[in-house]
Amino acid sequence: MGIAHKMAKKQKEISIAEFFEKNKQILGFDSLTKAMVVSVKEAVDNSLDACEEARILPDILVIVESVGKDEYRIIVEDNGPGIVRKNIPLVFGKLLYGSRFHAIRQSRGQQGIGISAVVLYGQLTTGKPARIISKIREDEVAYEVILTIDTKKNEPKVIKETPIIWDREEGTHVEVTIRGRYIRGKQSILEYLQQTAIVNPHAQITFVDPDGRKIIFKRAADILPQPTREIKPHPYGIELGQLLNMARSTKAYRLTSFLTTEFSRVSPKIAEEICKKAYLYGDMRPKDLTIEEAKRLMESFNKVKLMAPPTDCLSPIGENLIKKGLKNVLGSLKPGFYARPITREPKVYGGNPFIVEAGLVYGGELPKDQPVKILRFANRVPLLYQQGG
Repeated sequence: MGIAHKMAKKQKEISIAEFFEKNKQILGFDSLTKAMVVSVKEAVDNSLDACEEARILPDILVIVESVGKDEYRIIVEDNGPGIVRKNIPLVFGKLLYGSRFHAIRQSRGQQGIGISAVVLYGQLTTGKPARIISKIREDEVAYEVILTIDTKKNEPKVIKETPIIWDREEGTHVEVTIRGRYIRGKQSILEYLQQTAIVNPHAQITFVDPDGRKIIFKRAADILPQPTREIKPHPYGIELGQLLNMARSTKAYRLTSFLTTEFSRVSPKIAEEICKKAYLYGDMRPKDLTIEEAKRLMESFNKVKLMAPPTDCLSPIGENLIKKGLKNVLGSLKPGFYARPITREPKVYGGNPFIVEAGLVYGGELPKDQPVKILRFANRVPLLYQQGG
């Protein structure tokens, strides 16, 4: 038997969970301190998204307990709509399972790696399963599910499922034990929650740290963000492979129809202009696009004037609420000056719109070595690890 045949016998398919099992740094768990923040962020993002989608003012509890050397139990509980019983194992025990990733509208859940990755990280670093309690309003009881992830199949492995009486009408409670390092100050869980409270003044967030100290970020506004609308991808920033996949899966029979129905901000007139600049017939079948033709089509996107993506798929915080959030959370430090918050124009990356906002305070009782505090947010999510420019 030749070497190629011997090598072929060793080659096999692996699941996405198995891949991440061996490459957990790709999920954002590249240090013990960052793993703590990422784990809390994924759970809190889920809670905020679920509450806002159900038009419920969020009330979120975050508890971090030390259970051993560099080992912590992270608990996040919310008053959201809960999760249907049959979906609980899938949401927490199957990587890349969810309802928000494929929709082009502002959602925190699109930006992270998902709560199931936190369950996987906890399983890999401590060997302990996750515990979930969830209740929907229509059910008499809540369901407690204890599970791990079968990394070979990327499927949930339910250890125990029990109906229980819970004192909430609806909501979700998540417990995951992970290996991490708890810190205070910059790039900590407290800083993340503080900034999250600033840009979500409609939420009340209670945090209990490993020493049992309770910090409450009170709700500063009773107005929920405007619901966002799902839109089509914008031609700017689209990738070649993405364009080819869209062309092969479209129901449109003409290239011009494909451009007008599958993309936002492309009118029939603009579609004709794009085809002309790409030297393509408007009545050709999208499925017949070659790689070279798709490249010309992409180049022609940048040769025509397209309107910016619709902003109703985004829900900016806005100047007034950023300032209100800053005063609510940082007011005890008595900053000497609140700069006017900035909301930048929407931009597009990979066909997806995003919006960056920033707030700045300085002076007062802020630490002498850090008299200026700059806070940046992308689609309402604090940018703790990304440096701004």
